[in-house]
Amino acid sequence: MSLYYQDDHVTLYHGDCLKDSREWLAADVMVSDVPYGVDYNSGARRDTLARSIAGDKDTGARDDALSAFAGKPALIFGTWRIPRPLGTRQVLVWDTKGALGMGAMDLPWKPAHQEVYVIGSGFTGKRTTDVLTYAPVQSMSRNGREHPHQKPIPLMRDLIAKCPPGVIADPFAGSGSTLVAAKNLGRKVIGVELEEHYCEIIAKRCAQDVFDFGAI
Repeated sequence: MSLYYQDDHVTLYHGDCLKDSREWLAADVMVSDVPYGVDYNSGARRDTLARSIAGDKDTGARDDALSAFAGKPALIFGTWRIPRPLGTRQVLVWDTKGALGMGAMDLPWKPAHQEVYVIGSGFTGKRTTDVLTYAPVQSMSRNGREHPHQKPIPLMRDLIAKCPPGVIADPFAGSGSTLVAAKNLGRKVIGVELEEHYCEIIAKRCAQDVFDFGAI
C-alpha cells in the first residue's frame, strides 16, 4: 500500500483496501460502487476499457468492507440479482434513462436501472423520491468511460450531498467518481484503488483546476 495522490480534499492510496490500506476505516461514511458478485464480463469490443474488475466473483469483498467499517453509514451500489447487504434500510433506484445492459434476450424488456443500498443513519437533506434519474457515462464517446463501472459525477454528487457530515470513504475507488464528486462539494474523501492504472486516472481527474461535472 502506498499514498498515491493527496490534495486539500482528496487522499488516494494504491493497494488492497482489505489487506494493505486501513486508513479509510477512519472515515465517517462510505460511498462506493463495490464489487458485489455479479461477475460482470463485458463482451463489447473496446481497445481500452477493461472487461471486468477484481473481486467480482462473489459478495466477499463487499461484505468484508462493510464489516470492517463497523456499522457506520454507507451508500453501496448493487443489483437485485445478488442478496442485499445486511443492514440495508432503503433501496434507491438509479434510473439510467434506458441505457444499461442487454439483459435476458428472450424477454421483451431490457435492464435500465441499478440499486443503491442505504445503510446506517444520519443522512440529511430535502426529502425526495427514491428513484434517481441520471444518464450513465457513455462507453464509446469522446471523454467516455475509463472504467467498466464508472458512475456519473452528478449522481455521485447528489448522493454525497445527503450523507452525514465528515470524511467520505471509497475503498473501491475505480476511476474516482466518488472522489471527484466529494471534492466538488468541498468534502474530504479517502479512496483506495487496487489497480495502479486507475490510480493514475483518479489523480489526473482530481488534479484538474476546473470542476469535473461532464466526463464522469
